[in-house]
Amino acid sequence: MSYRTVATAIGLVLVGATVQAEPIDNTNTLPDAKPGQCYAKVMVPAVYETKTEEVMVQEASETIKTIPAEYTWEEQQVLEQPATIKLVPVPAEYTEITEKIQVFPQQVYWTNRLDKKGIPVSGALLQAAKAGGIDLDAAIPGMCFREYFVPAQFKEEFKEVLVKESAESIDIVPAKYEWTEEKVLIKEATKKIVEVPVSYKTITEKVLLEPAKTVWKKGNGLVEKVDNTTGEIMCLVEIPAVYKTITKRVVEAPATVNEVEIPAEYKIVKVQKLVTPAREVREKTPENYQKIKQILKVADAEFQWHAAHSTEKPQGRYTGSQICLKENPAKFEEYTRHAVKTAATVKQEEIPAKYKMVKVRKLLSAAQEIRTKNPAEYKTVNKREKVGNERLEWRQVLCETNMTKDIVTKVQQKLNEAGYNPGSIDGVVGGGTLRAVDNYQRKMNLPRGGLTIRTLEALGVKLSAN
Repeated sequence: MSYRTVATAIGLVLVGATVQAEPIDNTNTLPDAKPGQCYAKVMVPAVYETKTEEVMVQEASETIKTIPAEYTWEEQQVLEQPATIKLVPVPAEYTEITEKIQVFPQQVYWTNRLDKKGIPVSGALLQAAKAGGIDLDAAIPGMCFREYFVPAQFKEEFKEVLVKESAESIDIVPAKYEWTEEKVLIKEATKKIVEVPVSYKTITEKVLLEPAKTVWKKGNGLVEKVDNTTGEIMCLVEIPAVYKTITKRVVEAPATVNEVEIPAEYKIVKVQKLVTPAREVREKTPENYQKIKQILKVADAEFQWHAAHSTEKPQGRYTGSQICLKENPAKFEEYTRHAVKTAATVKQEEIPAKYKMVKVRKLLSAAQEIRTKNPAEYKTVNKREKVGNERLEWRQVLCETNMTKDIVTKVQQKLNEAGYNPGSIDGVVGGGTLRAVDNYQRKMNLPRGGLTIRTLEALGVKLSAN
């Protein structure tokens, strides 16, 4: 393996380690904060580690040295022409055979008669014969079958028929009434309702319009630089409760009602009362029957087929339809053919082999190879591996929303005490303060990029919750 190939492989290892994965978003929910604290959405870069790895720059191999073979010349008898067999043909012998061949096939078919005047019958007539009970497949040549018409058969009989059904005659006997005096209710007893109106009074009351709460609001004026910040700042702010004094009218005594009784009213009237109710008188009349003569069919008209050679007498009248199975025999002709009596063969004659003397080269010692193994060569390289993916996170920050002059003054004092000159201790973040912060971060191996929360923690400055 060449040096260029090894360098390319090492480069691929290092380049492959920088492939970026999709960042993880951990900012779907806001952090658990106290009022006055501000957080910025930042992109936390991926974390890498440098590892040492041995890379093979040349594979193990073998060096091969060959020793050629040694030969000598000798005289040797060599086959010039091999022994062969000559084939001599022997012709075939024939004989004459007389045979018959069919030149016209046998024919069997259905006609309307067996003599020369017979003509083929239709398939419909054959189907009618089959439906009439003739087994066409079992028939033999020379058989004939005829069709006979058997008319329908009837019989007479008498039957009783109902000409008038049983019924009832109904007579009505009317009801009987008489007059009498009776006390009748013409107006029911009722209650009159008298309304007593409601009475009111006026009172004053303090009403809570909106309770005290803490809300997340967008911050501004970022005074710290966080690596890969997105610029989005959220601060948790406390909002006091809101009240309003209102005057309202309330019920002192609710509305009520009083009930007053009104008596029922009656009247004496003449009324008609039932003495005997109306009734019905029923009388039953008998049924009436009559005998009538009717003709009933006992057998339908039908067509029957009868074998002409049968001794039984057929029923019905002959229709003139007839089917006969006729046979025309096959025709044959004689012919003479030449058949092989003895098949053609071949006779074999041997021809001896021929030899001659020639010089040939013979192997004294075979070629050899000597193999020497060469070990693989390796080189130590540094490999950069990702141990953590990029991610979006909320980080606590200082901005105009939560930064006070007192906090900046404390930072300047702590930097001055640690030996880093911030310039004037005036509570204002200026160039001298930021340079002192940067030098402190470098010395303490802290994340750099402005006045960060971790720098405040290292200096011992606490953010007070407002």
